Amino acid sequence: MFAAIAGSYDLNNRVHSIWQDQMWRRYAVKAAGVRPGESVLDIACGTGDLTELFAKTEAARVVGGDFTPAMLDKAREKAPRNLGASLASKVTYVEADATRLAFPDASFDVVSIAFGIRNVSDPAAAVREFARVLRPGGRLVILEFDRPSFAPMRWFYDFYCGWVMPRTATIISGDRSGAYRYLPASVGSFMPRRDLSDLISRSGFKEVTSRGLSLGICVCYRGVRAG
Repeated sequence: MFAAIAGSYDLNNRVHSIWQDQMWRRYAVKAAGVRPGESVLDIACGTGDLTELFAKTEAARVVGGDFTPAMLDKAREKAPRNLGASLASKVTYVEADATRLAFPDASFDVVSIAFGIRNVSDPAAAVREFARVLRPGGRLVILEFDRPSFAPMRWFYDFYCGWVMPRTATIISGDRSGAYRYLPASVGSFMPRRDLSDLISRSGFKEVTSRGLSLGICVCYRGVRAG
């Protein structure tokens, strides 16, 4: 399904977030607080938008991991053009399963996942893996969609995501896999904000916070690896 939409993924993200998606990613990078020489793992990196923003920090190494090879192909194609040779050399893209990461314990200072945790088969297993590969004091940053609590905004959001976006995104992408019916529906079926915060806290993280962005359409979760 994600392979089918890889070619138009960036365009649909920009259009259907009304160009807010990169602002949300920049907020996540700021929340991560990357220090000089640190290592970053960006899981469910898709076509590499968040990975590229991390490459522009003082991180020494940035790994973008995704389950879908077609997404990684687009990310590898974009990186030299968007970053230049020097910054692109900091980035490595690899196939990765969020629930079974092929990295040693305590090998990263930052782990991020943007709009991907709701698509993982076992979110609890993924968050435990994030804790395993983070060094003590390392930061986990999660971006995920949520339904706004403010009623008029929620009504508009439900109409937009339930009726408008599936149709227009499908037209833009020419998709026949049903991806843009699944993706908005998955927001409503995913765990509530409080439950995800509790899951992060139970999985080896302290100082867990969640910050609503754009009237609660997107939430940025942050936790610090205990130990």
